[in-house]
Amino acid sequence: MSSDLGTTNLLLGIMAFVSVLQGLVVVAAGLTAFLLYRKVMRVVAAIEERQITPAAARVNAILDDVKAMTSSIREEYGRIMGLFRRGSDLFRRTRRDSSREHHL
Repeated sequence: MSSDLGTTNLLLGIMAFVSVLQGLVVVAAGLTAFLLYRKVMRVVAAIEERQITPAAARVNAILDDVKAMTSSIREEYGRIMGLFRRGSDLFRRTRRDSSREHHL
C-alpha cells in the first residue's frame, strides 16, 4: 500500500509543478500582452501626432476656406438675384407702360 501512495504523491507533485508552471506562463503572457499594448499605443500616439494631427489641421483649413467661399457666393447670388428682380420689374413696367401707350 505504501508504494501506491508514493506513486500517487509523485503524480500529485508533478501535477502541482505543472500547475505552477502554467500559472507562471499565464502571468508572463499577460505581462507580455500589457507591454505590447503600451508599445502599440505609443506608436499609435506618435503616428497621430506626426501625421493625423497635421492632416486634420489642413482639412480644417480647407473647410474654413470652403465655408468662406460659400458665404461669399451666397452674398453675390443674393445681389445678382436682387438686380435681376429689379431689372425684371423694370422690364414689366416698361412693357406695361408701352402697351398702354399703344392702346391709347
